Amino acid sequence: MSQSTFTRVEDSPTGKKLAGPVGWLDDRLGLAAAGKKNLRKVFPEHWSFMLGEIALWSFVVLLITGVFLTLWFVPSMGEVEYTGSYGPLYGIEMSQAYASTLDISFDIRGGLLMRQIHHWAAALFVAAMMAHALRVFFTGAYRKPREVNWLIGVGLLSLGMVEGFAGYSLPDDLLSGTGLRFVDGLIRSIPLVGSYLEFFVFGGEFPGDIIIPRLYMAHILLIPALLLGLIGAHMLLLVYHKHTQWPGAGRTEDNVVGYPMLPVYMAKAGGFFFVVFGFLALMGALIQINPVWAYGPYNPSEVTAGSQPDWYMGLSEGLVRLMPPLETTWFNRTWTWSVFLPGVGGLGILFTSLALWPFIEKWITGDQREHHLLERPRNAPVRTALGVAAMTAYGVGWIAGGNDIIALKFGLDIFAITWVLRFGLFIFPVIAFIITKRICISLQRKDNETLTHGWETGVIDRSPDGGYSERHAPLPETEAYTLTASRERLPELDAEVAHKTDAYGVRNPNYRKESFRAKLRRFYYDGSVDKPTRTDMEHAAEHFEHNGEHPVELGDDFQGVSETGVPRVH
Repeated sequence: MSQSTFTRVEDSPTGKKLAGPVGWLDDRLGLAAAGKKNLRKVFPEHWSFMLGEIALWSFVVLLITGVFLTLWFVPSMGEVEYTGSYGPLYGIEMSQAYASTLDISFDIRGGLLMRQIHHWAAALFVAAMMAHALRVFFTGAYRKPREVNWLIGVGLLSLGMVEGFAGYSLPDDLLSGTGLRFVDGLIRSIPLVGSYLEFFVFGGEFPGDIIIPRLYMAHILLIPALLLGLIGAHMLLLVYHKHTQWPGAGRTEDNVVGYPMLPVYMAKAGGFFFVVFGFLALMGALIQINPVWAYGPYNPSEVTAGSQPDWYMGLSEGLVRLMPPLETTWFNRTWTWSVFLPGVGGLGILFTSLALWPFIEKWITGDQREHHLLERPRNAPVRTALGVAAMTAYGVGWIAGGNDIIALKFGLDIFAITWVLRFGLFIFPVIAFIITKRICISLQRKDNETLTHGWETGVIDRSPDGGYSERHAPLPETEAYTLTASRERLPELDAEVAHKTDAYGVRNPNYRKESFRAKLRRFYYDGSVDKPTRTDMEHAAEHFEHNGEHPVELGDDFQGVSETGVPRVH
């Protein structure tokens, strides 16, 4: 922008009016120096980066709608007679928590809409965090120096699920009470300390009369405070490390190509908040969720037919349903493995694996470099295949959590479904791993083919002996850079052999560790295709030079032709 058309903010009429108050604040807070640097921070642009923003804005919507609900919700298990406007439950004894939830739904203006927005926002919050975590995992965005931020993200996901379950339990209706009964079983199944933990959490035997007030305090104070702290740390590290970006023209490990925070990114992010809020408001207004009046108040002697937890707790319940009965009696105590192993152990394995994976991968690959360019999933076939296998196992457990509903809706035998899923929990992930790895390796080979042979042009030549061949066009340098920039050169695994003794015959004390790591490295890189060498690319360039001129102008946006000979869309 030329100097003649540009007016400095401090020289504008508004800037002159604000100069005094802003100067007063800067003298006391010193915000100008920090703001000058950070407000010009550059953020890259890609649709997948919005997943984290959706989680953030969903959390903000949760805070806003949650404050509204706290004005009328009564976190008490004290018994009252319902006298609200919902006729079918009029005169029924119930807890104050359930009665106030009914009042919010039927007698507080806008209460039901706020309840539904709050519930949909909770579901979207967890879903967006999971999708964001998957994006980070499959693109290797957790690699150095972002391991700590990955751990914070895993903590956010686990706390988000706990927060969601706590809120789900507060209405004290028959459905949420059944969910609490399930969690009570999980706690009691913990060997040795289970009973003591149950008495500590519930203040005695289930259900007691203090669990709702305790969950309420955790739901509105403790867990949101922890989430806010972790989100703040997550964002600070995001700014400190700078945002990762996809490889492309002009993008390197040392820069970030995108828009500055102020004004472009801030305006887009602010606008995106209203998109998320509007979407949730629309869902809350049009799609019913958790109709607590349909289940009635909680009674420990009753269970709702077809009780289902919120979707993010489906894995834990599904694994418990798949586990065959198994318990033992040791030291005059009953050890309920059929609940503890799938219910507590399943989630424990999931989150422990997520937390440790960056360090395990670093130990296997020996990669100590910093990475700011994202890696295409195909370029880490084993990591991608492991991720898909884990998603498949999660899906099997998730389906098992609704095996009764599936059997009812599709007229299937519930025992047949359960046995298929029991075997499927071990077989399907292996199949998914093999298929995904083969797809990734095939895509790597396709990339190599594209790099060395270029794009198909659809121009067919006929040789004097009657043969046919298709002319290819070389990739632009930017496209070649995009395909190779974040692709690591494969290590020379054949040269990595662990020796039991050194050259002087002295025993290698780390032999077992080195041998185990070498096996894991071979497994990690098995089948991966290395990117073309400089020599390969030089030979490819010579081939293109002798291939003759193309009969038509291809244009700068040419990206080859499809299988039908039609130019691909740029």
